[in-house]
Amino acid sequence: MGMIQNDWLEPLKPEFSRPYYRKLYQTVKEAYSTELIFPPANDIFNAFELTPLSEVKVVIIGQDPYHDVGQAHGLCFSVKPGVKTPPSLVNIYKELQNDLGCYIPDNGYLEKWARQGVLLLNTVLTVRAHKANSHRGIGWEEFTDAAIRILNEQDRPMVYLLWGRPAQSKKSMLHNPKHLILTAAHPSPLSAHNGFFGCRHFSQTNAFLEEHGLAPIDWQIENRS
Repeated sequence: MGMIQNDWLEPLKPEFSRPYYRKLYQTVKEAYSTELIFPPANDIFNAFELTPLSEVKVVIIGQDPYHDVGQAHGLCFSVKPGVKTPPSLVNIYKELQNDLGCYIPDNGYLEKWARQGVLLLNTVLTVRAHKANSHRGIGWEEFTDAAIRILNEQDRPMVYLLWGRPAQSKKSMLHNPKHLILTAAHPSPLSAHNGFFGCRHFSQTNAFLEEHGLAPIDWQIENRS
């Protein structure tokens, strides 16, 4: 398993010594040695590594990693360059186009967002190949809930984008008056027409950041070919 090595480490450190995490670590370590698990072990904590706690401006909460070969790399909704853009991300791009005029890029690699302070956090950080939700309930939720509580304690403006019911279930943990919480349907093709399309979360996020003297997010993912 990869390691968290930036300013997330200190506030998350108590979790590593808790019984649930020790059990989680052993379960995940064994899974990687006996099965095909995604993302690659060194990418598990990429969301934390690419977006230090002190730089988080926006939080997008996903569920579990993509479960097909070559897709997952530790950021929710994102896939590696050269991998076909998944349907939910296609719908996110469509909303960005309608909201901010962004063109729809030829890839689904969202590292650019992460490096601008958009924490792309799945609530479960690993998955068995071709088996969605296969690592649900083994302890990751407890760990990522701890991260969400740490975010809630940050004394500065922040925006949460909670898409779909699983993400919205975290709302009860968020009560910092300096933070903006935006909710909508999940961008999945099954639900995007129920309120994700037209939510204008991206322009609302940038307006909030600018109101508080912060640089807006450049949401445009560029073509790679």
